Amino acid sequence: MKKPHSRHASHTAAPKIAPFDVRLEKLIYGGEALAHHDGATVFVPLGLAGELVHVEPVEQKKKFIRVRIAKVLEPSANRIEPRCRHFGTCGGCHYQNLAYPEQVRAKAEILRETLGRIGRVKWDGPIATHTFAEFAYRNRAQWKIRRVAGAPRIGYFQAGSNELCPAEECPILSPRLEETLRVLADLVAQGQLPASVDEIEAFVDGEDNRLLLNVSIAKLEDERDLPETLRNSLPGLESLLFLQERGARMDLHGPGYIHYRVGEHNYRVGHLSFFQTHRSALETIVSSVVGNRQGKLALDFFAGVGLFSVPLAQRFARVVAVESSPAAMRDLEFNLQQSGGASAAAKEATAEEFLQKWHDRPEFVVLDPPRAGVHEAALQRLLKLAPLEIAYLSCDPATLARDLAALAGSDAAPGQYRIGDVQLFDIFPQTFHMEALVRLERRT
Repeated sequence: MKKPHSRHASHTAAPKIAPFDVRLEKLIYGGEALAHHDGATVFVPLGLAGELVHVEPVEQKKKFIRVRIAKVLEPSANRIEPRCRHFGTCGGCHYQNLAYPEQVRAKAEILRETLGRIGRVKWDGPIATHTFAEFAYRNRAQWKIRRVAGAPRIGYFQAGSNELCPAEECPILSPRLEETLRVLADLVAQGQLPASVDEIEAFVDGEDNRLLLNVSIAKLEDERDLPETLRNSLPGLESLLFLQERGARMDLHGPGYIHYRVGEHNYRVGHLSFFQTHRSALETIVSSVVGNRQGKLALDFFAGVGLFSVPLAQRFARVVAVESSPAAMRDLEFNLQQSGGASAAAKEATAEEFLQKWHDRPEFVVLDPPRAGVHEAALQRLLKLAPLEIAYLSCDPATLARDLAALAGSDAAPGQYRIGDVQLFDIFPQTFHMEALVRLERRT
């Protein structure tokens, strides 16, 4: 059943439901447990499969009820004590109360079920799971600054809310980022940040040393002494970018990028470029996507800064990396130039724009789209090009299922491609998010 998106109170005319007891059936994508009560589907945040809980409704529609747990009557054997004291209030984590092996098992089940339910893609084979550090793993964080009880505080939004959960610690951050959060919390408390600063994003390199900061500010004129304050307070701050909230004005202090090493490759990553967030998973992901593949032509779509294009350039005679973000394009072009590949080119375009004009058949294609997945027009053009193999890396199982239905079809109506294998990378431990890799082989 499709999960509702709204988290706001309902104004339905249906009678209000009194608190009730319910047995939780399973975890679903989105960080909630699923149950049923009097013909309605029940969504239960922070609940675990198999538990009997006493719940209080907080949102009621005709066919579903969203509740909060008032009391766990029969806890799961897999329920554990969360490491973070903000868990349950902060909206960043969803599974800190669940033993880690069960988190991974649940995600694999959710992936398999989603492929079948949404895409009618039946996969009975194994889902190879890759696990990494459970905590201290994030190389990027985004913190909000709001007034709480009259005083400015820094932290994360509360679950399902725009209210701030103040935080001075966060166990899923890398040590350097957690230290950065503590320093910023002190600066905010001491009034050393202008009131017009409302968001700070931090990114740290693979050695957990050099920092990029993006500071969202109402007016660039409010910066004053802030660059010097931040540099004096944050060792390793290499580049600082101020972004004015209106007018698209920016002010850069520093080179505009840091370098991030993954295996034998060194990537330049700029302030506004996407990069994977789990700092110990990158080599495994690159190895799984690229592997030992080689040939004459490879296409890399949604290429970012070239995480896959760079190693592909050393294995294929020709590589074309396609990216629509102008900021990422600057890094992509630089990284490809430094790669040593014989013939690697970066093209600024969407996947569908590029494929409308492309006619050479590649042996290998990488798809690494954002949550929205791949545009239908791009998928149809890929089917006409008929590459030998496609590696689809996805951060959203629903859009992955939809796109696989176009490429691989179903048991009843097989498509042009067959699924070779499915892998799950748990690069977002303690949360419901997941990364899945599906390798597709052209049917002969």
